Amino acid sequence: MGHHASDPNKIVNITIDGVPVSCPETTLILDAAKMAGIDIPVLCYHPDLKVRATCRLCVVELKGQKKLKTACSNEVWDGAEFITNSPAVRQARKDVLELILAEHPQDCLQCVRNTNCELQQLARDFGVSKPLFANQPKQIPIEDSNGVIVRDMAKCVKCGRCVEMCQEVQTVGAINTAQRSVEYEVTTAFDRPLQDSTCIYCGQCIAVCPVGALYEKDDTEKVWQALGDSDKHVIVQVAPAVRVALGEEFGLEPGSITTGKMVAALRRLGFDKVFDTDFAADVTIMEEGNELLERMSHGGTLPLITSCSPGWINFVETFYPDLLDNVSTCKSPQQMFGALAKSYYPEKAGIDAAKIVSVSIMPCTAKKYESARLEMNSSGYRDVDIVLTTRELARMVKQAGFDFNKLSNAEFDAPLGISTGAAVIFGTSGGVMEAALRTVYEVVTGKELANVDFEGVRGFTGVKEAEVDLDGKKVKVAIANGLKNARVILDKIRAGECDYQFVEIMCCPGGCIGGGGQPWGTTQATKEARMAGLYQADRELSIRQSHKNPAVKALYDEFLGKPLSHKSHELLHTHYHPRHKQISREPGY
Repeated sequence: MGHHASDPNKIVNITIDGVPVSCPETTLILDAAKMAGIDIPVLCYHPDLKVRATCRLCVVELKGQKKLKTACSNEVWDGAEFITNSPAVRQARKDVLELILAEHPQDCLQCVRNTNCELQQLARDFGVSKPLFANQPKQIPIEDSNGVIVRDMAKCVKCGRCVEMCQEVQTVGAINTAQRSVEYEVTTAFDRPLQDSTCIYCGQCIAVCPVGALYEKDDTEKVWQALGDSDKHVIVQVAPAVRVALGEEFGLEPGSITTGKMVAALRRLGFDKVFDTDFAADVTIMEEGNELLERMSHGGTLPLITSCSPGWINFVETFYPDLLDNVSTCKSPQQMFGALAKSYYPEKAGIDAAKIVSVSIMPCTAKKYESARLEMNSSGYRDVDIVLTTRELARMVKQAGFDFNKLSNAEFDAPLGISTGAAVIFGTSGGVMEAALRTVYEVVTGKELANVDFEGVRGFTGVKEAEVDLDGKKVKVAIANGLKNARVILDKIRAGECDYQFVEIMCCPGGCIGGGGQPWGTTQATKEARMAGLYQADRELSIRQSHKNPAVKALYDEFLGKPLSHKSHELLHTHYHPRHKQISREPGY
């Protein structure tokens, strides 16, 4: 009973609340209960993270034993009989909830997670109405000084999910647990503000927080003000991963492609032009693909590493500054779009660039940090003025009061709304690589690709390697998603142990589809559905290669000249710098 190593091939028979279940011996009690149609409540457990079993909400009774067992951390064994709904179990769960709620601020109506909060849901399910204990929330000031992530630690339920994500999955180590007993808390080193830690603003901590303790800085009010100012020309760009996730906020299945409704919603909110970040993704491929060929033919630093993910850029600047020469000088599609929106677009549309407010909708919290970087103003203005997450856009739609699901499909505006299938897959791990290969192949060989699908670079595997044959010229590529996986490739490059020419790194597990600004409750299954949605959107587009985008061709003919031209270097490229880890030591330690 838990003393031997369990065998995944051995099927055991158990009963849960009298329902017989047959399952592999390695099954958690929690998952076995699901097979019997029983949902055991959890708070600290998350399907994508290592089990910590700290909250004790998931306890169950074992027939013939007094001591309750946690369902999230114990596997089943043959002949076991579990009871998930006995008086003792119900009382134990209620006690746990009451203790958490005794310390928890009772300001649900003001909270960003109201109606979408795991603690609130549990309290509702358990009928906790008259608390046993007096409510004594901790007085902890809200930290919102970094402009990206807000920490309201009075609401923290100490489940440890954010720490697990930051330490084990992303290996950033900006936050950890400290103290013991009633003083136990989640904090940064020396209790410094987040911007004085190694935080890279990926927002993966926000993505797994069950309550309103962590969330993005809300910039919707700035957008409402801009939209209400008749003197401003307000334009918006939308990242590829948003169109397969936004529908979840309005009750649709994950992965539903809502591009047309999303465009209609943005028009309804009052944006003067609704453009697509995908247009700039096609431009990114032109620049980055040519940068790769340039480096390969002129002995430049290889492998070339993609620069589309701002969380990854913050990470390489912090932890691997010695590899900055490997990073592409290309700005991310968001920032390329911003630079063109205040140079090419006003020239073409006959609008004063000073009147343009450029808004972006991103699946990402690190994009807020990126848009505020000092380097991002090559147009003479700030490239991107305001960044909203997918969640913030959903909030605006709800505030505006129209029914998202009843909107008719609308089309993006030209020219910065015209894009290809290569651009839409930028939102998933492997997508930037595949988009680049679709173009680089034809540039190198001068031949049409018979099949534009590079299946070998797709999927969720943490580190993927592939070799691509460019008509006799072999190119070795690697792809990593999630920063622990990125370290594997970066350590190889640092040690001179790999012969890759091109590496794609996405900061978030699964890529942008799993970004820190995506709808709450995201799991691996949600990401898989979103990924499938992006590949479907790619298949449905008539043009699937960046260099065949007519609007991109026009951009080069009319404005930039050619990829890597002087003008494109000025507007579309940048340099990254080492970020000093400020937390090395306190003076006197």
